[in-house]
Amino acid sequence: MSTQDASTWHYGVIARWWAEFNTTGPEIDYFRPFVEAGQPALDVPCGNGRLLLPYVRAGLDVDGCDVSADMVAHCREAAEREGLAPNLYVQPMHELDLPRRYRTILVCGGFGLGTTYEQDLEGLTRLHHHLEPGGLLVLDSEMPYADAEAWHFWLKDKRAELPHPRPEPKKRRPGSDGAEYELRSRVLAVDPLDQSFRMEMQAFMWRDGELVAEETHLLTMRLYFRNELVRLLESAGFVDIEVRGDHNDAEPTGDDDFLVFLGRRPST
Repeated sequence: MSTQDASTWHYGVIARWWAEFNTTGPEIDYFRPFVEAGQPALDVPCGNGRLLLPYVRAGLDVDGCDVSADMVAHCREAAEREGLAPNLYVQPMHELDLPRRYRTILVCGGFGLGTTYEQDLEGLTRLHHHLEPGGLLVLDSEMPYADAEAWHFWLKDKRAELPHPRPEPKKRRPGSDGAEYELRSRVLAVDPLDQSFRMEMQAFMWRDGELVAEETHLLTMRLYFRNELVRLLESAGFVDIEVRGDHNDAEPTGDDDFLVFLGRRPST
């Protein structure tokens, strides 16, 4: 899988949607202290700069990288509007090859998207390589059981109902550019042995009541349980691995939809 054929949907109209509407969230404040404690930092995948831009705006030394050239372009445009110029790169995690090493690397909401198991392990190995000795990786991951609707498709009789029919139209959202946007998603297939979901996203854009763009993109979502991800981190060379609750630094429980994983590159 290369940058050009990555199985993801973060392009075109969907990338515009993310740039317009996905700009906030509690993860911004949660990850910030890790960056403040260890710079330079890398945000991968940085997307439209949801985390990166507030950090750079605050004077923190943060670079960004994403598999989607469209998302990186939106991030760069938003930065330039504020007179900011962060280092931004277009590369998938499993091909990461940047000119710099970092004290902290953040992976927020992007692990296991559009990749194979082997690529995920290679991605963690590349992240390990890009850390300075003693540097910290902070990675969050949604647990497989977090989405109740999706969870029951692990059962054989429920998988027989797939693919889902295409959903009904949703309410359009007005963008700052004068256009209106709508996203529709559905589950196409579930592979319980591979622990992956095949998803379809449709994106629509209207101007002055006229449909001017309609796109369909696919995404494979690979899911990991806690202990699996810990073993992956160990295989990639990380030490002092910690697992925390849903962006709250508490001990994780089965009620946490997301877990946060911390791992260090050895100091020597």
